[in-house]
Parts: sequence; C-alpha cells; structure tokens
Amino acid sequence: MNRTTYLLGTALVAGVLLAGCSADSSDDSQATSAAAPAADQLQAQAAEGKDTPAQAPDLKVDQRSIIYRGTVTVRVENVDAAAGQATGLAKTAGGFVSGDNRSSGNGDATATMELRVPADKFASVVDQLSELGTEEQRQISTEDVTDQTVDLDARITVQQARVDSGRKLLAQAKSLNDLVMLEREVATREADLASLQAKKRHLADLTALSTITVTLLDPQAEAAGGDDPAGFLGGLGAGWDALLASLRVLLTVLGALLPWLIALGLPAWGIFYAVRRLTRRRRPAQQP
Repeated sequence: MNRTTYLLGTALVAGVLLAGCSADSSDDSQATSAAAPAADQLQAQAAEGKDTPAQAPDLKVDQRSIIYRGTVTVRVENVDAAAGQATGLAKTAGGFVSGDNRSSGNGDATATMELRVPADKFASVVDQLSELGTEEQRQISTEDVTDQTVDLDARITVQQARVDSGRKLLAQAKSLNDLVMLEREVATREADLASLQAKKRHLADLTALSTITVTLLDPQAEAAGGDDPAGFLGGLGAGWDALLASLRVLLTVLGALLPWLIALGLPAWGIFYAVRRLTRRRRPAQQP
C-alpha cells in the first residue's frame, strides 16, 4: 500500500509541474506575439494603407461639389451708398464681406469688394448686384471638385484606421525600443491625417460659400483695363505713344547737354576760328 501510494503521489506531482510549465510557456508566447512583431505589423499596414485615388461615384448635378466664382462691374451714382447696399445683400443672403478696397475722388471714386455668399444664393446675389446701377461686365466660372472631395474622404478613412491601429500597438508595447518607434510612427500618421482633414475643410469652405468680386465705379471713373481700341487703331495709337515718349526722352537729354555745349563749345569754336584765321594770313606771307 505504501509503495502504491508513493507511486500515485509521484505521478500526481509530475502532472501538476508539467501543466504549470505549459501554462507559463503559453503566456510567454502570447506576450511575445503581442509586442515583438510591432514593426512588421506597422510595415504591413503601411503597405495596405497607401494613398490610392478613389473612384468618384456617378452623382447628379445637385449632389456634386462645385465651386462658384463671379466678378461683376457696375457703374453707380454713389459708390459708398452702393457699397453699403452690396454689404446688405451679402448679409441678407447669409454671407459676409471678406474684402473691401475703396478709393475716393471727384467723380472717379471706385470700390472693389469681395463677397462670400452661400452657393445656393450665388446667382440671385449676382443679379441683385447688377441692379445697383449699370452693369458693364460680368464673368462667372465654376469648378467641379467632386472627385477631389470623394478622394479626400477615402484617404481620411484609411488614414484614420492607420492611426487607430498604431495607437493600439502603442498600448501593447513591451520594450523601450518598440515604444519609441511606435510613438514616432503614430505622430507621423496623425500629422498626415490632420493635413488631409485641413484640405477637406478648405474644399468644404469653397463649395459652401461662393466668392463674388464686385467693382463699383463712379460715372466718370475709368473701368479696369481701359477702353483702348484693338487691332490696327490700337497698334497705331501704341506706336504714336511710343514715338512721343522717345521724343520726350531725346529732348530731356538735349536739355541736359545744352549748358555743357554752350560752356565748352563756344570757347572751343572761338579758338578753332582764331587758329584758322592766323593760318590763312601766314600762307600769303610765306609765298615767294
């Protein structure tokens, strides 16, 4: 009985020791697999998360992202009063004045204002601005940025996933080297994500608020660019202006040289005349 009991006890102790060793080795392998391949996982994620342009869906016109820009030149009776009305139009539409440059004078005052208004109010505000006086010029341009918007959305989604995965790996770091490397990588990913989000906000601002540049002119003020004729008459006028400019330069140079010519030229001419006269008198005397 004692021998049998001794053998059974020995077998039980050996089984407990083997179970403990296997559990310790399993825990060690799990901890190693959680922290050791951090660099490999980051490289794999970086390879999978490369920025690839996304294909824009086939959206309807009212679903697309479009930037509207416009310029209007209007001749008015009172520039300051018209500028106040333009400011009121922008605020009524839900926008604001982002730039205001004015110059005053006797009948030649001008004002150049930059208005930011909601995109859905763009056309109506342009029409109302043209009614402030006599419209002389209007230019409207649009830019479809739907592809850029969709592409940025896809890039932001991928980059956000990369940042989240980097933060998870950072929380599982077991060594100082892994901690330093992961912190640097997460900071780089967060900076890239912030850059993409800034681009998205800029596009969203341009599409949500359209830009209108309105120029207000007094009755006697000259429009930007002037009214110079084109073609043959324009070339003839430009050539005549160039000739007059050249003559003015020539006359200016002559005016600057004239005092020197008088101060130096008259004495030189007098000496030359006196020498020539003496030479003529000596020639008859020398003849036999």
